[in-house]
Amino acid sequence: MAAEPYPRLEELFGDLVVLDLSSPFVYLGRLVEAQGDYLVLAEADAHDLRDSATTREKYVLAARDHGVNANRRWVWVSRRDVIAISRLTDVVGE
Repeated sequence: MAAEPYPRLEELFGDLVVLDLSSPFVYLGRLVEAQGDYLVLAEADAHDLRDSATTREKYVLAARDHGVNANRRWVWVSRRDVIAISRLTDVVGE
């Protein structure tokens, strides 16, 4: 059985995504646009992992299971800081 093809970035527009940054930040929200060097998220959760005792993985899994707790109407995230992007529904784990 062939593996599913991976999506192109443009195919993620409109979806809830997770942006893992090289810093201790993780962003969750609806990817609406790419503007030059920035990715734009709507109704986003900008989370500094230094502010909680949880791990990045546990925080993202909780958002997948219980929904994104938006604390920003809009956020522009620098592409050069992003080390990974995925649909929230593609996050796997317990």
